[in-house]
Formats: sequence, structure tokens, C-alpha cells
Amino acid sequence: AFFLSSFQPIQVLKGRQGTGFKKSSLRSALVVFQFATSIVLLIATVVVYRQLNYIQTTGVGFNKEQLLIVENTGVMGDRIQAFKNEVLSQPGVKGATISGFLPVQPSSRSDNSFSKEAVMDMKNGFNQQIWRVDEDYIPVMGMEILKGRNFSREFGTDSFALVINETTEKLLGYPDPIGKKLYTSDGPDPSKFTAFTIIGVVKNFHFESLRQEVAPLAMRLSANPYTVVFKVQPGNLQQLVRRIEGTYKKMAPSMPFSYRFMDETFQKMYQAEQRVGNVGLSFALLAILIACLGLFGLVTYMAEQRTKEIGVRKVLGASVNNIVGLMSRDFLKLVLFSAVIAFPLAYLLMHRWLQDYAYRVDIGWWVFAAAGVATLCIALLTVSFQAIRAALQNPVKSLRTE
Repeated sequence: AFFLSSFQPIQVLKGRQGTGFKKSSLRSALVVFQFATSIVLLIATVVVYRQLNYIQTTGVGFNKEQLLIVENTGVMGDRIQAFKNEVLSQPGVKGATISGFLPVQPSSRSDNSFSKEAVMDMKNGFNQQIWRVDEDYIPVMGMEILKGRNFSREFGTDSFALVINETTEKLLGYPDPIGKKLYTSDGPDPSKFTAFTIIGVVKNFHFESLRQEVAPLAMRLSANPYTVVFKVQPGNLQQLVRRIEGTYKKMAPSMPFSYRFMDETFQKMYQAEQRVGNVGLSFALLAILIACLGLFGLVTYMAEQRTKEIGVRKVLGASVNNIVGLMSRDFLKLVLFSAVIAFPLAYLLMHRWLQDYAYRVDIGWWVFAAAGVATLCIALLTVSFQAIRAALQNPVKSLRTE
């Protein structure tokens, strides 16, 4: 509006207004800004989706597929084992474990202080997660025992045994931790310590978001009846859930039946990232559309301003390709300049965003190349469409303009 209001009416009526706009620095700055923004958003969208795909496909150390979580089972009391066994007898159920400590949110968490010696001090004490599980927990979750063994009903001493993860093993510093003892308070009196024997080392698994390193963790054989997890076979899941609900209602008729699947719960942990990806993609497409609309308008304007020039060039033997190249060259230079500005800015922004993740993808050079080439092709198509129209006009009509 400011630009249009500056026009002199006499000059406009003579058809002389706007000729100086051909080399306008404002025009160039706007084109560079629009396409730099588009390239940054494109790169950001690709990086976010690559990180989401990495989260969903990378090995998390446990099998999150086909695991049905039945909640509110603590109300069954002593009948929870009967509930587990009855559901296990149904077709389509391959395993079950009773524990509220799960490698997805929301679930139980318990942090406790441990010591390598019977007397805890600043040198030998450390904090770690302590999860209460049963004998079936590790096989049902698909976790891998690297050293030692899993809990077993055949060993009565396993109630004072621990299976630790690799992070705890590294923290302890033992060449072989099997048989070593850890001490922690295990009762109402925090000053009294109980000795637990390490019987196994489980491969590290991600029990928090991939934003965090895998923390020290130990599992002990103990009751935690608030959740039962069933490993189920694919196919007819709705029918199987109805059968499990019927069994649940017999054991806890006053409680509503509530369940979820492990993989769906895992995906919900990263809803914020999914929203960022969707919003980024929407804004990237919108920015490209706006930039192309502006570019299309500028090319149309330039073609109108240079109508007679194009006619003269064609009379003197210039081909359509020559005319298109003449009109496209300046704009494509601006798009390339936009990429030069956008690349380092996009790298800094996405490098900073990825720092929130302990486990993350690399920002490969191909991401920048793909975004730059895609933007350049879109701009070229936009410019070429109008440039070809101008180049194909009859030079006789072009020379009669004004």
C-alpha cells in the first residue's frame, strides 16, 4: 500500500511508472526472505520426521509389540494370580507378568540408594531405579539376559536377588558382577540395610524417553499387583480383549475394565514431537506456496515491463530457451542465495533441537541438498511457466505495446 501510494498519477497514465522496480532491492530482499524461510522449514520438517522415525524403529531393548496392559488389577488381592493363570489358559495368550513397573509412561517408578558395602558413605553409595517384578517379567517383555540368569521359582533365595542393567554394571566396575552384593534399606527403618545378591545382567533397555541416557536400574523379585501384562498373538484382538474383560469382571465386578497396548502407549510419549512435525510440514508447504505466488507475480510483472525487449530479442533471433533463461536467471540466483543463508541457520536450529535427545539422528548433508534442490525446482517451474508464456508471444504484438 505504501508503494502504490507513492505513484505519481501522471507517470502512471503515461505508462512509465514502475520501470525502476526491475532492480528493486526490496523485491530481491523479499524473495530471499521468503525462500530462506521455506528452506529452513523444509529442513526442520525432514529432521523432525527422521528423529520420530528413529524413535519408533530403533531397538529399545524390549519388545513393545503385542503386549496388552490390563490396569487396576490390585483390587483383586490374592486372586490376581488366579486371574493371570485363567487368562493364560485362553487361546491367543502366550505369556503374562504381574508388575506395575513398565518401560513406558505412565507406570510405577521407584528410586532408592544402594551401596557396595554394608556401611553406606559418599564413596560407595549411588542411586538407581528398583523395580518389583515376577519371574515372567523379563521373558514376556522380550528383554535379553547378558550374564547370569533370570529369577526362578526353583531358588528360594531369589527374593533377595537382583537383576541389574548394563549401566549399573558399568557403574559398579566389577569385571563380573554375578554373585556380588548390593545393600539398601528394605523396610520401615531406613537405617537398616539388607543385602541383595546380583544374579543377572539384563541388556540396557529404554524405560524413559530417548531424550535421556539409560539410567542405572535393578529388578527384584517382589509383588507389585497393580498391572498385569499379557503377551498376545496378532489377529482377533477385539474378541480376545472381550474374553479377558469377562475374566476381569468375575474377579473384580465393581471395577471398570481398563486396558491399553504397549506400542500405543510408547507412541504417546512422543506426541509433542509428532505435533511439531505436522505443524512444521504445514508451515513449510504454506511458506513455499506464498513464496511461489509472490515469485509468480514478480515474473508476470517483469514480463509485462519487458514486453518490447522480448519482442526485439525474438526478431533478432533469440530462441524461447534464450528468453526463458534471461528471465529466470536473476530469480534463480536469488533462490540460491536464499539457500546459502538458510543452510547454516537451519543447521543451528535443528542441532540445538536435537540436543534434547540423548539418542538422536545425524543431520546429513543430503537433507540440505534435498531441500535446496526441491526449492530450486519449485521456483524454476514457477518462473518458467510465466517466462515461456512471455517468450511464445507474437513479437509483432510485443513491438506494438505502449
